[in-house]
Amino acid sequence: MSRSLAYPEAYFDPGECLPRAELKRLQTARLRQAVARASALPFYRERLGGFDPNSIQEPGDVRRLPFTTKQDLRDGYPLGFLAIPRSEIARFHASSGTTGKMTFVPYSRGDMENWGTVVSRFLMAGGLRPGMLVQISFGYGLFTGGFGLHYGVEKVGAAVVPVASGNTERQLSILYDLQPDALVCTPSYALNIAEEIRKSGRDPKSLHLSLGFFGGEPWTEEMRERIEADLDVFATDNYGLSEVVGPGVAGECRERKGQHISEDNFLVECLNPESLEPVQPGERGELVITTLTKEAMPVIRYRTRDISSLLPDPCPCGRTGTLMTRVTGRTDDMLVIRGVNVYPTQIEEALLRVQEAAPHYHIEVTRPDNLDVASVKVEMRPEIFSDSMKDMEQLREKIARAISSITGIRMRVDLVAPETLERFVGKAKRVTDRRFKKD
Repeated sequence: MSRSLAYPEAYFDPGECLPRAELKRLQTARLRQAVARASALPFYRERLGGFDPNSIQEPGDVRRLPFTTKQDLRDGYPLGFLAIPRSEIARFHASSGTTGKMTFVPYSRGDMENWGTVVSRFLMAGGLRPGMLVQISFGYGLFTGGFGLHYGVEKVGAAVVPVASGNTERQLSILYDLQPDALVCTPSYALNIAEEIRKSGRDPKSLHLSLGFFGGEPWTEEMRERIEADLDVFATDNYGLSEVVGPGVAGECRERKGQHISEDNFLVECLNPESLEPVQPGERGELVITTLTKEAMPVIRYRTRDISSLLPDPCPCGRTGTLMTRVTGRTDDMLVIRGVNVYPTQIEEALLRVQEAAPHYHIEVTRPDNLDVASVKVEMRPEIFSDSMKDMEQLREKIARAISSITGIRMRVDLVAPETLERFVGKAKRVTDRRFKKD
C-alpha cells in the first residue's frame, strides 16, 4: 500500500452528488435534447425514423433508440456526425485508427469546458488538490489522453508538466528534478518507468510522487499492486474513449470500489454483446454510451466494445453516480481458444501472481493442423535469470499452472531474457493472432 494522504475527501462540483431522483429527471431532459440535436444529422434522421424526442419519459427509454457503431462513424468520415456549424468548432481530436480509418471528433467551446470539468471530477476524487504538480506522460496531439488530463488538472488548480509520451530518460530527469506529486500515463508505461529507475541505480521510492492516475488500456488489480509497490503511489483508474469525449466518462475515488460515472453527462448501459439485452447488476457486459451534453458530435447508444459491469450499491464517498468496474478487455480483443474465451488481462493477472516473472509478455495464437495453439512469451526478472534448465523448467511450469488456473486452458510458456520484449509508451500491444492471417 502506498503512502496515505492527510486531507479529507472532496468533490469538484455538485453534479457528482445529485440525489438519484433529481439525476434521473436531469438525464431525461438531457436525453430529449441529445436526440433532438442528433435528429438534425442525416444518419440519425434515417435511423430514428421520425422518433419524437418529447416521447422520452425516463432514462430507460434510451432502449427505444438505435445503436451507433464504430463502422457507422467511419462511414461518416470525415464530418458526417458534425452537429454544429463548422465555424463553431473549437478543437478536433481523433480516435487512434489502429484497427481502421481514424474517426475525427469535433468539440465546441462548451464541449471543451465540460471536458475539463468531468476530468477534474475523477482527479479530485483520486486525491489531486490545488497547488500540486502533475507530470502528464500521455501523448499530446490527436489522441485525447494528454489534452483531456491537462484541462482537468488545470481546472482543479494544480500545475502541469506536459512531458508527453516517450523519451523515458527525459521522463526520469523531470521526475527527479521537478519532483511532481502525481504521474499520468498508461499503467504499462508506469511499470516501464519504475524499471528504468531501478536500472539507473536509483530507488523509485525516492521520488516525491504520491498519486498515479492511470488509464488508456485494460489493467488488473495485480498490476495496480505492483505499480504502487514500485513507485509508492496511490494508483487510481479512469475510463473514457475518444468517440464519446476522451478521458472523463468515469474514474475512481479514494474508496476504489469502482469508477464513478459522470451520469449527468453520459447515459451508460451494460448489455449482453450478443443479445444486446441489459445484463444484471454486477454482471459483465458491453458498455453502450449515449452522450447527454455533447454539442458538436452527439452520439446515441455507441457500442464501445469495452467489457465491464455496473454496480448497484452506493459508494461510501457520497458521490451518487453509478459505479462501473475496471474494463477487463474488449469484445474484439477477446480470444476464443479451443472454445474458451480468454482476455489478455487474464494472462497479466496470472503473471503478476508469479513473483519470478516480469509483467512483460506477448501472446501468440496459431492454428496448425486446425487446432488452436496458444503460447506466451514471458520475461524473467533479472535477479532470477538462470542457466539452469531445471530452474527454468520449474518456472515455466509454475507460470503455465497460474495461467491455467485463471483461463482454464493450458498455454505454452516461452521464457525470454530480461528486457527483450518491446516496451510501449501508449497502449500496449499484447496479442498476435496468426490463425486468420497469411504471413
